[in-house]
Amino acid sequence: MANAKEKVVWITGASSGIGKAMAFEWASLGYKVVLSARRKELLEEIALEIKNSGGEALVVPVDILEEKSIENAVQSMIDHWGRLDVAVANAGFGVFGSIDKLTAKDWNRQLNGNVTGLALTVKYALPHLKQNQGRIGLVGSVGAYLPNPNVGAYGASKAAVHSIGLTLQVELKGTGVSCTTIHPGFVESEIAKIDNDGVWHPERNDPRPSNLMWPTDKAAKVMVKAIIKRKRNYIFTAHGRILVWLQGWFPGLVRTIVSKGPKPE
Repeated sequence: MANAKEKVVWITGASSGIGKAMAFEWASLGYKVVLSARRKELLEEIALEIKNSGGEALVVPVDILEEKSIENAVQSMIDHWGRLDVAVANAGFGVFGSIDKLTAKDWNRQLNGNVTGLALTVKYALPHLKQNQGRIGLVGSVGAYLPNPNVGAYGASKAAVHSIGLTLQVELKGTGVSCTTIHPGFVESEIAKIDNDGVWHPERNDPRPSNLMWPTDKAAKVMVKAIIKRKRNYIFTAHGRILVWLQGWFPGLVRTIVSKGPKPE
């Protein structure tokens, strides 16, 4: 088995938020880090910071909405480092609007990114992960379990991520590859600042309760630990776990709580 300094981790959506924080966390553990997202200039800044701290990082831009981009990204990292030990399918975004207002374009973009893009990330990484009894990390959301007013498309996409994780845990039996599906509660991110067409609006307010928000570095530590320990399903933030538990036993109460909470515009 290779030690951490020989192992390679690939993170999609690594230019900001949880993905960026996970890049630093994996690097601190000695892993070589492959950084993927669309914004190459931000990835280069993160890579430089990792290298200045004594780590190794490779920038491989990718657009998860394009299958060929994903396939080419995997080939690039294999050409460079010759192996892949961990793939973290973190890239994703939110499409906002009530069910009666969302268009086919909105639904297609949401599902193509958060579901198809994630599944194809796994598809192209798997042949290389199987060579090293590697690990897969899928980033879902507690929204996979809950009602999601005004973010119904996002919740549906994360429910699909949960289902994909369950399926992989069966399909990968006997391969040595593990799949950890991680469902965070509220964590600091840019998700509320990006509109349904993928345009960033830095002036937008985040409607999520700031007092419940986890910082990204804290989230990254527990997420990386769950993947390393090969946990199958990991829900975190206390409020996230409580809401998921309440949904299982008192769904009417959860509907009431959620209906009174802030909703994205």
